[in-house]
Amino acid sequence: MTADISTVLGDDGILIATMDSAGRTMNILNEGLAGPLAEIVGRLESDPAVKGLILSSAKKDFLAGADMDRLWAISSAQEAFDESMQLKAFIRRIELCGKPVVAAIHGMCLGGGLEIAMGCHWRIVVDDGKARLGLPEVKLGLLPGGGGTVRMPRLVGMQQALQWMAEGTEVRAAQALASGLVNQLVASKEDALLQARAWCLNNPKPQQPWDAPKFRYPGGDSRTPAAAQLFSVAPSMASSKSFGNYPAVTHIMSSVFEGGVVGFDAALVIESRYFAACAISPESRNLIGTLWYQLAAIKKGQSRPAGLATTKVSKLGVLGAGMMGAGIAYAAAKAGIEVVLLDSTQEAAERGLAYSSNLLDKAVKKGHSTPDKRQALLALITPTADYARLAGCELVIEAVFEDRAVKAAVTQKAEAIIGVDAVFASNTSTLPISGLAQASGRPANFIGLHFFSPVDKMPLVEIIVGAQTSDQTLARGFDFVLQIGKTPIVVNDSRGFYTSRVFATYVLEGLAMLKEGVHPRSIEQAGLQAGMPMPPLALQDEISLSLALHVADQTRKDLAEAGQPYVGHPGESVLRQLCALGRIGKKAGRGFYDYAEDGKTLWAGLAEHYPLAAQQPGQPELIDRLMFVQANEAARCLEEGVLRSVADANIGSIFGWGFAPFQGGALHYINTMGLARFVERSEQLAAAYGERFKPAELVRRKAEQGGSFSD
Repeated sequence: MTADISTVLGDDGILIATMDSAGRTMNILNEGLAGPLAEIVGRLESDPAVKGLILSSAKKDFLAGADMDRLWAISSAQEAFDESMQLKAFIRRIELCGKPVVAAIHGMCLGGGLEIAMGCHWRIVVDDGKARLGLPEVKLGLLPGGGGTVRMPRLVGMQQALQWMAEGTEVRAAQALASGLVNQLVASKEDALLQARAWCLNNPKPQQPWDAPKFRYPGGDSRTPAAAQLFSVAPSMASSKSFGNYPAVTHIMSSVFEGGVVGFDAALVIESRYFAACAISPESRNLIGTLWYQLAAIKKGQSRPAGLATTKVSKLGVLGAGMMGAGIAYAAAKAGIEVVLLDSTQEAAERGLAYSSNLLDKAVKKGHSTPDKRQALLALITPTADYARLAGCELVIEAVFEDRAVKAAVTQKAEAIIGVDAVFASNTSTLPISGLAQASGRPANFIGLHFFSPVDKMPLVEIIVGAQTSDQTLARGFDFVLQIGKTPIVVNDSRGFYTSRVFATYVLEGLAMLKEGVHPRSIEQAGLQAGMPMPPLALQDEISLSLALHVADQTRKDLAEAGQPYVGHPGESVLRQLCALGRIGKKAGRGFYDYAEDGKTLWAGLAEHYPLAAQQPGQPELIDRLMFVQANEAARCLEEGVLRSVADANIGSIFGWGFAPFQGGALHYINTMGLARFVERSEQLAAAYGERFKPAELVRRKAEQGGSFSD
């Protein structure tokens, strides 16, 4: 029919429409697809020869969702409302056409794709382990705008629908069937088409459940006692997690509740009003700008040297089988790469392999993997203490203790074995790569690959380019990060690089507040209210006070040897004092918190060592301090050339240490506030708390020019 959809009408009158968005790897609900789909439904409505319709896909996935470019171009609430209602009118035509329509789903079926599928009378899913269904709009500050908050609760019940939509959950095939989200599972695409055709022929006049006179919600609608209990608790639970920073969550709950006390078509209108409120919200614009457009630019190779052929790693060496090295080995093996996991003893290496084994045991137990897949992955990892096993590795990553001498020793031992073209990478989080490369006989092939813990969950890898790192080495490192399914950002060499350097300002500012006599609970609450995933004192406990002190002391020593001044942070003395008391963090069960099997509590001794100030600052003041100190340091990194792009800064801040996602990243935080206002407030904070709050010269200059941070 068009380049985006092909149709075949069978002798039995069943029309198969196969979506295949031209020039794209996934089907997108853009004009190229929406127009032809509307024409097909028109044919279904008017042509007596067409007895039913099957929607399928020629791509590896069914339908990914809406056209983000079109959504990004929306400039008013009315425009957003109209777009939403237009999609709903199309889906409603499917439901009310009087003929059977079946969605034959395989792979990803998300957002607008699932909303169209829910509008079909029957949903068949290919259960090959690849199917994922969901309404993930909340992750971009939106709610489903094509009837998702209306249909999903009517299919699976309010409580389940709210949970999936508020968390943006991607549901697997078996769970989708058990919940009532889909109707049937089959083994292959061919089976899906055969079963879909049979269902159409056996159900010539279908009706959606909610269009039947006696329809009842699974578990009851908004007027039932169960719903009263649900909606009396859910808003407070959401608020305790989001602190009002994600209005889309509240709007989803409101749309589901209000849609449950009115008729179906009225509920669709209610949803469109809430969709419009989300679409023009600052939070959504921030999230889309960074987590859609800037993230896409990074994954397309914005920071990769141009003109160099793409490479793949087939054999990887990992030096150090601790939690970080074991995590890297697991991530690589999961991507099908052969891994040599090396440690000082065979026993230590075996413990590293056990890390992957434990993760896979959990995956099998949850039904996310199988015993055969588990065994196949473990077979890719060879634990050893023999450096000779590194022969043939195209890439070696060291993940040993943060000590130059230790790192130099393993570098030289590995380079004596691996090929002359192999790349050697350090997983250091703070030590400058150019200095570590001095131990290498091939510094052009030396690079930093800074992973984050736990590796199996954290999506970011910070690639650090040393003074002599070649473009070929950078390209190979970049390709490897994408190969294992991680997101790469590229930064130039510097102490602490980007992520560790800026992240440290957040934690240290919390420690400085404690030293000033700010109540520790106020400090922790300010971190959470700001949108950070963990509060500063608890986070410092997680990463270890002794490690942070070691890094500070090493930095002081290195700068002294180089004849450079060391500017200390007021929070460092708190680290030193607690370490002297043996309170080195969670791993010891004693830090800013006391740890027990049933949880943690703030250490009572904090009141003795850091007495409360008579005058306590307000929460907005504390939030500003925690956020401004990070944003300013990120701007300095860009000013100094540590950062190569604004996108790397924003994505690195969100994926690396959890900088409040709804703000769009550390530099976008400055944009959202307005550069002139940011400079003014920074000066106020600097006058009150110290030079570290002085606005970066780059921010000041851009503010004077009326500019902003944009790639």
